[in-house]
Amino acid sequence: MKQRLGIAQAIMENPSMLILDEPFNGLDENGVSDIRALLLSLKAKGKTILRSSHYAEDIQLLCSRVYRISAGVMERDSEIETINTPASTAQEA
Repeated sequence: MKQRLGIAQAIMENPSMLILDEPFNGLDENGVSDIRALLLSLKAKGKTILRSSHYAEDIQLLCSRVYRISAGVMERDSEIETINTPASTAQEA
């Protein structure tokens, strides 16, 4: 519930950009589906969503650009489809 409230608080003033750290952490299956749908809706409306995730499935479903942080250096991944490692990743959805 705290995760949903935090996301609600982040979007309630209609910002042009959201920064979310592991937004699915602690959510049940329904919560993950609801938040995924919300983020896809915001993305379709042109919102920039900068988020972190360790899960390839989230990255592939939600992101149009992906950056990986490795040894303190941020690098852009060229192909989202090839992402399948649990390395820390920041993405722009």
